Amino acid sequence: MNFRAKRYIVKAKEFSLDLLKMTIGTLIMAIGIEQFLLPNQLSTGGFSGIGTVVYYITEIPVGTTMLVLNIPLFIIAYFKVGKKFFINAVIGTFLLSYFLNVFQKINSVTDDRILACLYGSTIVGIGTAIVLKANGSTGGTELLANVIRKYNPEMKTGTLMIIFDTLIVIANTIFFKDIEIALYSALAIYIMGKILDIFFEGIDFAKMLLIISPKWEQISDAINKELKRGSTALYGKGMYKKQEKNILLCVMSRAEIREARKIIEDIDSSAFIIITNAREVFGEGFKEV
Repeated sequence: MNFRAKRYIVKAKEFSLDLLKMTIGTLIMAIGIEQFLLPNQLSTGGFSGIGTVVYYITEIPVGTTMLVLNIPLFIIAYFKVGKKFFINAVIGTFLLSYFLNVFQKINSVTDDRILACLYGSTIVGIGTAIVLKANGSTGGTELLANVIRKYNPEMKTGTLMIIFDTLIVIANTIFFKDIEIALYSALAIYIMGKILDIFFEGIDFAKMLLIISPKWEQISDAINKELKRGSTALYGKGMYKKQEKNILLCVMSRAEIREARKIIEDIDSSAFIIITNAREVFGEGFKEV
């Protein structure tokens, strides 16, 4: 088997895996939208928010509306965004539209807006993350933002999506004449964003400590001995007294923070400690590169 044939097989396997992920992701998204958000007039923005209003006016299925709205974007995206993104967007949008129309025929899970907001946004967030991890797209405001950026590269995709989603939520609120819709929808968008952060940044993030103390060597040795964590001495200079000093940099798990603080305080109770989140850490004792 020559190199070209092997490369074709690898690409076919990658595409099949991405297609499976997009199918699962859009299925999950459809459940969150049709079984929780839509029946309670809620949305996380995007074209599904427009579809919600259209549905309550005309009873046209949300999936059908989303598909129609995306067609002109597909045409533009084919020429402006790139063939691969275009193909993934078309597949993702068709899958989501199909599943939305399927689940619309099933009775909703709850008519409690609080439960609908919490569960719906979480489920949609999980589904969206799976689609994005497969290098996919479901069109909508994400595709619109990418098209606009081709004409104005200075615009940020995230900023454009927030603007579009906010306008759509406001339109929903005006149509349904219920301010609670805006409040719940804003909460749903926030929860969905957090779910995406967890998927792409991880929930088990580490902690980073900056320790300023004249007993930095003792502290470093103790942390190394008790917690099996290394540390790095950084050069620093206190600008108030113009004194040179070493600052310890140490990264560890959240579970080790309490013990680390105890070790530091036992050696130097006046030590200056800064603790912050380290979203991703690669290397010995953490993720492999």
